[in-house]
Amino acid sequence: MLASTVWTTSTMVGAAGGVTFSQPQLAAITLVTFAILATFVAGVGSLVYRWYFRTEIPDGVAILLGVAVVALYLNTTSLGALAGAEDPELLTVDGVVFNVVSLGVAAVMSPLGRYAGDRLAVDVFALSSRKNFEGEVSRIVRTVGRVTPVTLPPAAEIKDMDTYEPVSDEKKAELAGKTLIFSRKLTVEELRNRLVERIKTDYGVGYVDVDVAADGTVEYFAVGSRVTGLGPTLAPGRVAVALSADPPNNATAGDMVQIWRTDPNPERVATGELRGVAADVATVALDESDAAELSVEGGYRLVTLPAEPQADREFASLLRNADETMATVTVPEGSDLVGTAVGDVTAVVAAVRPIDGAIQPIPPQAYAFAAGDTAFLVGRPDAIRRFEAAAASTASNDAGGSGGDKTASGGDDAVASGADDAATTADSDGTQRS
Repeated sequence: MLASTVWTTSTMVGAAGGVTFSQPQLAAITLVTFAILATFVAGVGSLVYRWYFRTEIPDGVAILLGVAVVALYLNTTSLGALAGAEDPELLTVDGVVFNVVSLGVAAVMSPLGRYAGDRLAVDVFALSSRKNFEGEVSRIVRTVGRVTPVTLPPAAEIKDMDTYEPVSDEKKAELAGKTLIFSRKLTVEELRNRLVERIKTDYGVGYVDVDVAADGTVEYFAVGSRVTGLGPTLAPGRVAVALSADPPNNATAGDMVQIWRTDPNPERVATGELRGVAADVATVALDESDAAELSVEGGYRLVTLPAEPQADREFASLLRNADETMATVTVPEGSDLVGTAVGDVTAVVAAVRPIDGAIQPIPPQAYAFAAGDTAFLVGRPDAIRRFEAAAASTASNDAGGSGGDKTASGGDDAVASGADDAATTADSDGTQRS
């Protein structure tokens, strides 16, 4: 008897196209079946979406999946009734009301399936130590201990990196509270490097300065935008000028060129660096005094000089695209760095200018810092930040934080101007970055 009842009920559910609320028991069973079906399909779609795209499925897509499978079922049963020998009334009021309610139930239950499928995907991928993964894992997965979750701080605690363009508030809000999952086997340095790489690639952040503990606790977090355009690449006293000229066909950015005036008599006006060519318009970087000699009438020609690539120019180009940056820090009187050897600091010391001597490029590892020394550093922002903190650790209490002011300078030509230029512009400031 029970088996007969179950068979009859399933047969009636199969013919859902003719179910109405005039049969309350059958309508309730059918709606429950649709709810389970929509939840299951939305959950499977959420799991697959998280696996493929490494992010949470949008609400609308999950609801569309749940509603679509119910609509497909209703249309299929209606089409079967039309193809049979029956004479169905598909557009009755009771039938339309039941179909609308069925679609509404699917739309309501799909978000539940979306949440369940996404949470399941997060836990499964976390247990498998999947590298390219992001999400909030459950407490059960955290207890297993095969992963190291790293949770980024709130937007109010995300700092801006000194001398870099600030990141927008929208980007900080996007980063705030995100939990990134990494393998437990990573060392602290490997964990930090992977965290920086993930934030750069997944969120489009140019520079990241972060300190992270072995358990994934973020102790310091700051971000900055990568500077674009010609302006930041120009050294002090230089400008970029667009000329209507006839550059050589083999001229490329970075070539040294001479600017000649052709009318009334050939005359060399200035020498500069070619930055770009577009048809007959060339952009040249040159000194401000030379730029004042140019006229708006045009009539110029460019001559490429047979000069070898400059080592400082190549170094600046590499530095601009690397994670490392350049800075100058003055060691004040009474600083903890006084007496510390060059080999004991984390940043690379490219040069040292003693207070009463000439600049010493690439000082020996045993060189000990003295009060008044200016160190020219190359390293990651976190290494330079620690050097600055060590330099100002005692002076900040005794002299009100002297040596902590920072002035920004950056780009290819700012570094290419050399240590001498940096020394002349950083006397009144404790720190200068490139």
